[in-house]
Amino acid sequence: MSGRDIAGRAINGRLHDKVALVLGAGSSGAGWGNGKATAVAFARAGAKVVCADVNVEAAQETAKLIADEDGVALALRADVTQSDDIERVVSQTAAAFGRLDILDNNVGIAVTGGVVELDEADWDRVFAVNLKSCYLAMKHAIPIMERQGGGAIVNISSIASIRYTRIAYASYAASKAAMNQLTRVTAAQYAAKKIRVNAILPGLMKTPMVAASPGLAASYAGGDVEAMWRERDRQCPMGHMGTAWDVAHAAVFLASDEAAYVTGVALAVDGGLTLGY
Repeated sequence: MSGRDIAGRAINGRLHDKVALVLGAGSSGAGWGNGKATAVAFARAGAKVVCADVNVEAAQETAKLIADEDGVALALRADVTQSDDIERVVSQTAAAFGRLDILDNNVGIAVTGGVVELDEADWDRVFAVNLKSCYLAMKHAIPIMERQGGGAIVNISSIASIRYTRIAYASYAASKAAMNQLTRVTAAQYAAKKIRVNAILPGLMKTPMVAASPGLAASYAGGDVEAMWRERDRQCPMGHMGTAWDVAHAAVFLASDEAAYVTGVALAVDGGLTLGY
């Protein structure tokens, strides 16, 4: 295991002997998505990682990257909107490694449109993928964590859950806002059980999912992805978007014992963007 992240900083050992399940560990295109980077960062920090994704080939690619660095990873297919799939993946994780210490809910889709323009079917689909998946994953993972004496859950939300980001995607914003409150009430319920539940709120990130979203590119720059990148860079106080690694590093911290007294937080990873909204 190299024990080094993309910036060359040693991070090995922070998650030593822990078992992590990352839902959405594949990338929706070339490059590094949040889930893919988080799975690799967990492994570099010493965890054994189960990479789950509806696209099993993408999950296998992430698992291979981990294996190529002498890490331990297992790739599984899962439709996170289906309770049976989530239950199976959680059970396979525990069966393969004997425990489940970390759950990272890193699944999300964005469909543009306000409440008038948005189709009802798209509303239901976004809530199923973004919110129901989080509920199902915690539903099946928490009993294992409770039996073993604790665990850490990281839910990937968005700054769209707390601010209007100048893009009309009502279903995305509403589903992520609901995730924040689900995170808080679950954190409160299980704090005494030593199960910590936190959320990360990424800002404007440069990831394959954003690039592959025609609605976002159209909203920003008439479909011109490169023009969208420039506009998103301009919006950020730091002068540039974040990357999947910024989310991954935050997830490693929240999953680690360094965050042992941190639960119920919504951590903005946005380069200061929400300070100006």
